[in-house]
Amino acid sequence: MHLGYLKLNASNVAPITGRFISLGDETMNLFRLALKKILHTTALGICTLGVMAGSVHAQILGSAYFVSEAQSQNAVIGFPHGAANATFSVPNGPINFTSAPGYSLSQFLLSNPGTIILTGSAGDLARALDNADGGTMLELTGQVSVVNGQTFTVNHDDGLQLLIGGILVVNTPGPTAPVTTTVTYTGPTGTFAFDLVYGECCGAPAVLATSLPLQAAPAVPEPETYAMLLVGLGLMGFVARRRKQRAA
Repeated sequence: MHLGYLKLNASNVAPITGRFISLGDETMNLFRLALKKILHTTALGICTLGVMAGSVHAQILGSAYFVSEAQSQNAVIGFPHGAANATFSVPNGPINFTSAPGYSLSQFLLSNPGTIILTGSAGDLARALDNADGGTMLELTGQVSVVNGQTFTVNHDDGLQLLIGGILVVNTPGPTAPVTTTVTYTGPTGTFAFDLVYGECCGAPAVLATSLPLQAAPAVPEPETYAMLLVGLGLMGFVARRRKQRAA
């Protein structure tokens, strides 16, 4: 009994009459099993891409660095640094960090509702934001949707820079007492990448808050996911054509 036909172009196949040969039961069963596995993987890939296309990560990622006192008094985007002393995530939306619960790094980070500390040694997390060894810099990145002429507030102590879509929207990198400023966004309307750098120096208190609805960067599928998806779609098309030919 023959279950199907396969076009062969390999040079190591014995000459046969015509361009097609029939496959035996065992070979066809192996082919079907392999095809079923690939199609299953493709279906999972399609579901994954659909979820990624319709949503973004639920969390904005941030990093904390211990720096010299002089550097903490100049919170500028692109500041030189080594490995992060701690990493953390915060939910999409406005942020509100304060040292009111305590002046250690962990207490400051966890003061923002929903913050999750991802990495950091016990010693680093317990360290004061500013001490005799120096201060602290925080950096958060993601995206934000803004409208030309939109106003929002920022509250900070100490320095802060905020870049939205290549436009420096907030530029107060030096030491300051707690201050709330209303900012008017003058750039184009749309959703753009943001980069926020905050420096804590000169002792307590520490404050970092903004009313902007910040968001995480969108998820980007791995190249292998796209490759498997294309292979699977091609095989799905092949199966559909074979079924159509048999029905005819």
